[in-house]
Amino acid sequence: LAFQFSQWLETDCAVDKSLLVEAGPHDAMLAADILPWLRRRRPGLLARLEYVLIESSAARRQWQEQTLRDWRTQVRWVADVAELGVRQVIGIIFSNEFLDALPVHRLSWCAQERNWQEWRVTVESDTFAWRRGALTPDLAARAPRLPAELAAVLPDGFVLELSLAAADWWRTAAASLRHGKLLTIDYGLTRDERFRPERTDGTLRAFARHHGGADLLAQPGQQDLTAHVDFSALEEAGAAAGLRTEAFVSQSKFLTEIVARTQGKPESFDPWDEKRVRQFQTLAHPEHLGRFRVLVQS
Repeated sequence: LAFQFSQWLETDCAVDKSLLVEAGPHDAMLAADILPWLRRRRPGLLARLEYVLIESSAARRQWQEQTLRDWRTQVRWVADVAELGVRQVIGIIFSNEFLDALPVHRLSWCAQERNWQEWRVTVESDTFAWRRGALTPDLAARAPRLPAELAAVLPDGFVLELSLAAADWWRTAAASLRHGKLLTIDYGLTRDERFRPERTDGTLRAFARHHGGADLLAQPGQQDLTAHVDFSALEEAGAAAGLRTEAFVSQSKFLTEIVARTQGKPESFDPWDEKRVRQFQTLAHPEHLGRFRVLVQS
């Protein structure tokens, strides 16, 4: 990623000061990889670059500040993407497994009435439980409109997640770009793919210690909830803000093409050892992390 970002910044954003903005940096280990690479390989670029981390959690920001303690003059934090300002960013805004963690509405198709309802969370006998009800007016206005032929055959109870938060975040990030790129790496689907027969239960899942859980409402606070990203909604949000899609590909294809461009450039990378080869295979294998998708708009 550092190599790809450096190419984009040197080619498309050759200004006195450009930004590299990471959303959802978790423990800041990605920044801790990118910044030293730039210092070794692109010191001129690093001198005119500011690394911005978007982090709303005060606790996580403390972790990140500790991880990046040697880079205090090169990095800064904002709590929300809107703090970047409208048309103020020249550079790259990116995220890795961030949008899948944003809140979703869990919709359920009512075949009899041919409309969407929402699964809401209630409390019964001191435990969380699901209860289905009508959509609020705001949610109804943004719920998917189905063509008549699909509405006629969609099974009763078909579940679909709607992440207004992800689309709104992408729209705000797109509006902050004056010149540059907006990129996300995540697992997700296009709108058409969300309506396949095997997805009747939706994509919302619970994970604890890397193991999936069947009960989404169990162990509140002890398991992660995640849903597949709607890449069609992101593309549309970016287009509404004036962006165009440069790439929508698998992580496998995205990373393999970067590696191909590094071949024969010893000034960019040291020779690969077996450990690095194994790491790349994990990231690019189509049955592992290579299934993730990459959306790039500019």
